[in-house]
Amino acid sequence: INNLGTIAKSGTKAFMEAMAAGGDISMIGQFGVGFYSAYLVSDKVRVVSKNNDDEQYIWESGAGGSFTVQKDTEMVHGEIKRGTKIICYLKEDQSEFLEERRLKDLVKKHSEFIGFPIELYVEKSKEKEVTDSEEEEEEKKEGEGDEPKIEEVDEEKEKEEKKKKTKKVKEVSHEWEQLNKNKPLW
Repeated sequence: INNLGTIAKSGTKAFMEAMAAGGDISMIGQFGVGFYSAYLVSDKVRVVSKNNDDEQYIWESGAGGSFTVQKDTEMVHGEIKRGTKIICYLKEDQSEFLEERRLKDLVKKHSEFIGFPIELYVEKSKEKEVTDSEEEEEEKKEGEGDEPKIEEVDEEKEKEEKKKKTKKVKEVSHEWEQLNKNKPLW
């Protein structure tokens, strides 16, 4: 909790001092103020953070110069064992940042060699071949109450029928995917 919302620890103060001393604006990334660029696309930003030796806290701000810090008692965004989760409430005209490809490109371009994991909650889909259970249920219903019948079984015909009874179904799952798997060279 000591660093949440503290200007002296975030690098903003050091950046402002460097700018006053004639520093170049391109130095912005060296002082940790890149976080504030979240407000270019977000109306509100929420940071959920947990240290090993502390409780889980939520820092929240609408970029108006004020913020709140409170203990996370409801765990709405899940329990964090250690680390930080950033939730951006996007402006209406910034929906392009909801696209998985756009986010992956941004992380690759700007954070590829960051030493800690950056993860994105992604949707995975794969096709799975399953038997058509509707046809099987219909056959069972037709066979109920009937007297036993004797039929000649043609194995090739039976194999073809089994093939017809399978269909491809798209199975969708969600998982966290680490985007920056390359380790920094330094």
